[in-house]
Amino acid sequence: MGENKLRAARPLSPHLQIYSPMLTMMMSIVHRLTGVGLYFGILIFAWWLMAAASGPEYFNFVNDLLGSTLGLIVLVLCTWAFFHHMCGGIRHFIWDFGKGFGLDTVELMAKIGVVTPIILTALVWFFICQAG
Repeated sequence: MGENKLRAARPLSPHLQIYSPMLTMMMSIVHRLTGVGLYFGILIFAWWLMAAASGPEYFNFVNDLLGSTLGLIVLVLCTWAFFHHMCGGIRHFIWDFGKGFGLDTVELMAKIGVVTPIILTALVWFFICQAG
């Protein structure tokens, strides 16, 4: 009985209640969320492709939906999620080679991973708006 009481008193695993939020922790969480978001983004892309194959009427309907204010917000967020997830993947790829584990480097890569997706998303949508 004594051993069971000791096990119940100890935390099973330190989690968000124990650790204070850090940039690298938030980047890890957002990386996972963007991965889930990209799943839905690819469904939107597949829907758009199927609409294109279905004929001009349905394609125009889907294009109008995606061209609405809400549709554009979703597309911009999908673009940001893609670049954020890509930057996180590059960071992990660097770590796979055993590089970039110094505390200063980890923090710098996290900061780059916040700013770069915003810049890349802005650039993509700037060029999309210029072309349209």
